Amino acid sequence: MSGKRLMYKQGNRKKLLFLCIIFIVLIASIIFILSKPSNTTIYVDTNGSGDFNCDGRDDQIEINKALAYVAENPKFTTVHLEGPNTYVISDSIYIGNETILEGDSTAVIKLEDKADWPLEKPMITQTDSAGNHDINIKGFEIDGNHDKNNGKSRGKGYHNLIYFLNCENIQVHSMYMHDSHGDGLKVVKCSGVKFYNNRAYKLGHDVLYVIYSSNIEAWNNKITCRTNSGLRIYNTNHVKFYNNKIDSEGEGGAGIEIQKIGQSTAMNDIEIYNNLLYETNAAGIWITGYGQRYSKDSAKDILIHHNKFYKTGTNKGANWAGGVVLNGFQNTVIENNKFDGCYGAAIAHKQVNDEFSAPGSGYTTVVRNNIIINTQSSRAAGEGYAIYNQLKNTHSFILENNCLSGNVGGNYMGANSTSDVKADSELAAKLNTNRSLDKDFPWNEAMCAGPQMSYEINESVVQTEQEEGFATSFKRVFSEFIRTLKRFFLSLLIQSEKVDNLKIALPLTASD
Repeated sequence: MSGKRLMYKQGNRKKLLFLCIIFIVLIASIIFILSKPSNTTIYVDTNGSGDFNCDGRDDQIEINKALAYVAENPKFTTVHLEGPNTYVISDSIYIGNETILEGDSTAVIKLEDKADWPLEKPMITQTDSAGNHDINIKGFEIDGNHDKNNGKSRGKGYHNLIYFLNCENIQVHSMYMHDSHGDGLKVVKCSGVKFYNNRAYKLGHDVLYVIYSSNIEAWNNKITCRTNSGLRIYNTNHVKFYNNKIDSEGEGGAGIEIQKIGQSTAMNDIEIYNNLLYETNAAGIWITGYGQRYSKDSAKDILIHHNKFYKTGTNKGANWAGGVVLNGFQNTVIENNKFDGCYGAAIAHKQVNDEFSAPGSGYTTVVRNNIIINTQSSRAAGEGYAIYNQLKNTHSFILENNCLSGNVGGNYMGANSTSDVKADSELAAKLNTNRSLDKDFPWNEAMCAGPQMSYEINESVVQTEQEEGFATSFKRVFSEFIRTLKRFFLSLLIQSEKVDNLKIALPLTASD
């Protein structure tokens, strides 16, 4: 008996020791969770495990409550949408100052079917009509649900995905946006806007549309246009567009659109580089200044360099098809680009219609160190010229050291050069390759033009399963345990406080 009793006591001690260890780990974890300063996230889910939980209908209600809670509690910064879930919204989502709205790549915000929304009502916007600041939207998917809302017209301002007015320091990145009636991100009178690492497919207007704003950057985006442009600025300055891939599938307008009207805004600090413009419906880049007379100092010095234009301007009925089509800007510099197979003309001075008539005359465009090859005929845009000047009375080209080959309509119409080089058959064969040549090759920079980083962004959300060892598995399980505890204590904290009704004001809108 004494032996059995001893074994029983030893067993009880082992159990007690094990429970003590578990208790200590639990207490340590709780202390760690409550004291860790980076625990700043509120979670939204659909399975009951979130701090706020949606049911697939009117999900903006819970998302707005989560955003309101973050706004009212300075120690929180982030609302995270858990995936794989689809959050169906019947009204706008409102985001305030110094707030991150993020999600898993499998989290989808989707417009409800047959949404009877008024013109210019966006899916995601600001809380304060006077303006907000320091907003970060990232990581999830927005579905504009075009086909289940086909009673609306595209390009008129219905169902814009994201809209901001009078805001500062906006970031929208690592998003998948698709199938909408309106713009992807539309900003008016904003500054400090960064749009990057996004994938946009067949939106109903521009993917990025910037109006009367400044300090704009867009990079590493992959865009397929449907109704209008990929990246567009209107009376906006201090802009950089780089490392983007923009194409279309037989629809849409220009890949990049630069638009100035009248004298109210200067546009003299714009740089477009390292982009791939591929089979756009109209021009790869369309630049136009028009309207009331303005000083050339307010519309000058656009720099377009190290881009690749491939078969841009596929719409044979569009007179603004081509590589770069421009008017109304002084001293635009186009250098070290490769134009291959553009339709109509690789580079053209052209007034698209009477509305876009440039005031005055004396506009000059500098074209140097470019490769321009295989330009094709287009019924409306030209016979396949390398350089085409339809505006000889008001615009002129300065052409320096461009390399030309295989342009079916000829190298020049309304322009000429003494320093351009016509490639012989051997050089033409090299130019038709897609690889860089010897470093001493005079147009090597142009041969290397195009995105310098990967532009294949979030093509698939399918994750490859990998075998994991014990340490990796334990780390994953422990991380999930910590996360579960965090959610538990956050839910207690949230339940102990009353979340006030969110006071919102729909921002004033600007017409397209």
